[in-house]
Amino acid sequence: MTDITYRMSVEGMTCAACDTHVVRALEGAGAKHAEADFRRGEAIFRAAASIDQKTLVDAVRAAGYQPSPATPVDATKPRGHQDAPVTELTAPRRPRRSSVRGAAYDLVVIGSGSGAFAAAITARELGAKVMMVERGTLGGTCVNIGCVPSKTLLRAAELYHQAARQSFAGVETRVGTVDLAALIGQKDELIRGLRSAKYEDLVAHYGWDFVHGEASFVDESTLSVDGREVRAKRYIIATGARPAIPPIAGLAETNYLTSTTALELTRMPERLVVVGSGYIALEIGQLFSHLSSEVTLMQRSPRILKEFDPEIGEAMHAALSEQGIRFVTGVGISRIDSGSWGRRVHFEVGGEERTIECDELLVATGRTPNTAELHLDRARVNLGEGGAVLIDNYGRTSNPRVFAAGDVTLAPQFVYVAAYMGALAARNALRNARQRLDLRVVPRVTFTSPAFATVGLSEAEARAAGHNVKTSVLPASAVPRALVNRDTRGVFKIVADAKSDRILGVHVVAENAGDVIYAGVLAIKFNMTVRDLVETFAPYLTMAEGLKLAAQSFGRDIARLSCCAA
Repeated sequence: MTDITYRMSVEGMTCAACDTHVVRALEGAGAKHAEADFRRGEAIFRAAASIDQKTLVDAVRAAGYQPSPATPVDATKPRGHQDAPVTELTAPRRPRRSSVRGAAYDLVVIGSGSGAFAAAITARELGAKVMMVERGTLGGTCVNIGCVPSKTLLRAAELYHQAARQSFAGVETRVGTVDLAALIGQKDELIRGLRSAKYEDLVAHYGWDFVHGEASFVDESTLSVDGREVRAKRYIIATGARPAIPPIAGLAETNYLTSTTALELTRMPERLVVVGSGYIALEIGQLFSHLSSEVTLMQRSPRILKEFDPEIGEAMHAALSEQGIRFVTGVGISRIDSGSWGRRVHFEVGGEERTIECDELLVATGRTPNTAELHLDRARVNLGEGGAVLIDNYGRTSNPRVFAAGDVTLAPQFVYVAAYMGALAARNALRNARQRLDLRVVPRVTFTSPAFATVGLSEAEARAAGHNVKTSVLPASAVPRALVNRDTRGVFKIVADAKSDRILGVHVVAENAGDVIYAGVLAIKFNMTVRDLVETFAPYLTMAEGLKLAAQSFGRDIARLSCCAA
C-alpha cells in the first residue's frame, strides 16, 4: 500500500527538544520519516492511508503536547506553500497576518507574551503602526505553559489532598482515583479560552499586524522573518525564556520532563524525582505529591530557597516534608541512566555515592533567555549572563533602536514585571518618554500550599545596604485565621529600619500569602513605618491580620493580647 504525507498541528512545542519528542512519538505509533517544527506548530510525516488517527493523536498527547488529527498533504505543492489546514481558515477571530515585504513600521515586537502584548497595546494607543512576530504559540509562556496551567492544576491537586486529609472532627470526606487525562483536558480548555479572549481577539481589536515566523536580525536596523526582510524605526525584544537544562551526563539521552511537559502528562507517575528546589520545582513537585505520587526533590545547595530569608526556607521545608515530600540537599549528580524500567539518578551527598530510581524525572533548575536564534550580534545588542539581553534603566539595549522587556532580560521573571517593562519600553521607544524602570518593590509569590510570598529586602540584604535592622518573626500559630483553619503551618516576618521604623521587607508563609503580600507592597512603596502598620485596621480572622500582629510584636507580647487588641 502506498504511503501518503500527512500534516498534524501540534500545540505546546516550544523548542528543538519538543520537535524530537513529537517525532519519536509519531514514529513509535507507526509514522515514517516524521519531521516536527515547533516554530510552525506542526509535524509532517508519511503513513499508510489506513493508519489509526487516534493512535497517532494519543501518542503525541502522551508525549506532553496537544495534537489535532492529521490531514493529508498535497505532495505536488512545495513545502511552505501547502494549503492551510481547514481549522486555520475557518476558526473565528484569528489574528490578522501580514506579509513583511516592503512594509515599514514604527515598532516591531518580537514575541507574543505578556511583555510583547503590553508593548503592542501601548504602541497602538500612541498611534503607532505595529507588527508582532511570533515563532511559536500565540500568548507566550504564562497563558500556554506557565502561570495559568500550573495554578489551575495546583488548585485541583490541593482540593484532592485536602479531601483526603482534612482535620475537622465529625466531617467525613473521601477521594477516588485521579483521572489525570481529564484534568489535563479541562486545563487545556481553560487555556484555549483565555488565549482567545486575552490574546487572539486583542490583535484584531487593537489592529496591529501579526506574522508567524522565526525572527533574526540582519543588521542594526533590519529584521528578517523566515528570510523576508522588514524595517522598523524601533524594535522590542520580548521573546521570554525556556527551561534551563544542566550539563549532567546521560541527561540528554533521557526522556526527562521540564516545567512545560510535566503539565501535559496524562498518566500519574508513581515515583517522581525533581532536580532543583526553587519555586517551579516546589510547585510542580507538590502538585504531583498532592495527586499521590512519591516525590523526591534534589538540591545542590545545603538548604532549599537559599535566596530567601532562612525562616522562609525552614517553614517551607517543614510543611512540605510533613506532606510527604522527600528532600535531598547538598547533592552532586554524576549521571543519569534510563531504560524501559524508568530512570536512575546517580549522585553524591556527604561524600557517599547513592542512587535513586523513578518513573519520571523533572528538571527544574532555572530558565534560559530565548536569544540564540535572534543573531543579536548583528544588531550590536550586548548580551549578559546566560544570553540575557542587557538593558539600561529605560529598557534600551546597546543599540538605541532596540529595546527589550520581560524574561529575556535579567529582570525578575514574573508576568506582571514583563507587562510593566513592555509598556514602559514602548513609551520610551516611540516617544522618548525617558521613564525609568523601577523594580525595587516587586512581589514574589509561589503558589504552593502553604503559599509563600515576599517583597522588599531580606534581612541580609537590608544589613548589606547599611541599615540598622530590626525584625519580627511571628509563627502562623499566633494568627487566629490559622487556628480556626486548623492549619498553623507558616511564618510572618517583617524587616524594618531600627532608626526610622520604616518597613524594608515583608515575608510570609501562609495560606493565601500571595493575597496578603499586596499589603506589604503598598507598605514598602509608600514608606510606611511599623507604627503605621500597627495603627491600621486589620480585619479579624483574615491571614492579612498576621502582618499587623507581626508589627505589634516588635513592642508587645501578642500572646498577652486579647482577640483584635489594638
